[in-house]
Amino acid sequence: MNEKMKNITQAQVLVLKDQISYQEGQVVSKTLAQNNALSITLFSFAKGEEISTHASGGDAFVTCLDGVGKITIDETDYVLHEGESIVMPAGHPHAVYAQEAFKMLLVVVF
Repeated sequence: MNEKMKNITQAQVLVLKDQISYQEGQVVSKTLAQNNALSITLFSFAKGEEISTHASGGDAFVTCLDGVGKITIDETDYVLHEGESIVMPAGHPHAVYAQEAFKMLLVVVF
């Protein structure tokens, strides 16, 4: 597998939330790095869009970059605003819902 960063400019100061766009009625993802130990992905959610309940094999660290998102872990809801983060533990059912248009950085450590 490719173990290097991709889909993002290197050696340049960036605003992460500007690296992915909203698309009406869609969840958009942009993979920045992925290997057997780590996955880094940017997501944008149009208002009302979601990723339904699932579990991951790794701990998933989410940081809200823009908007308002609802993270559900083990049937408990947590609301994230810009600059806030949460860890969705490996093996626990979780879901993501855009209460408003929502952008997030997802880092999964396997």
